[in-house]
Amino acid sequence: MPVPLPVLLLGVTAVARLLGLVAVPALDSWHDAARVGAAAVYLLAASGRLIPRVRQDLERMVPPGLPRPDLLVAGTGVLELAGAAGLLVPATAPAAAICLGLLTLAMTPANISAARRGLLLGGKPATPVGRRLAEQALYLAALAAVVWLPL
Repeated sequence: MPVPLPVLLLGVTAVARLLGLVAVPALDSWHDAARVGAAAVYLLAASGRLIPRVRQDLERMVPPGLPRPDLLVAGTGVLELAGAAGLLVPATAPAAAICLGLLTLAMTPANISAARRGLLLGGKPATPVGRRLAEQALYLAALAAVVWLPL
């Protein structure tokens, strides 16, 4: 991944908020900046399903015993893409954030499983469990901001 997702989330959110303060009224709140930052994260995550090497790594992350890792990875990618698009539409952003939050929670066991099994992803060890959980909490916090911060 060219930019770590937590850095992308924080960076895009900060830039969106700055643009809202100086020039773009549609981004003139932390709520709107969080929508854009979270959308960037889930768009980039979904795009990984299009890169064969990344897709194969994601399929290996699926915990053993779950059927059709290829379909699970493709399905989560479609859901991430739809959720990211939903975040960019103010009327659908809260529902999209809730759905992405649930998806994030549902995918957390795969991340934990990958770390515990010592998988290599892109030639590097999977993110350690503690760090992964902190990252997941950051994504969930951004999605919660979309749901609960005033418009």
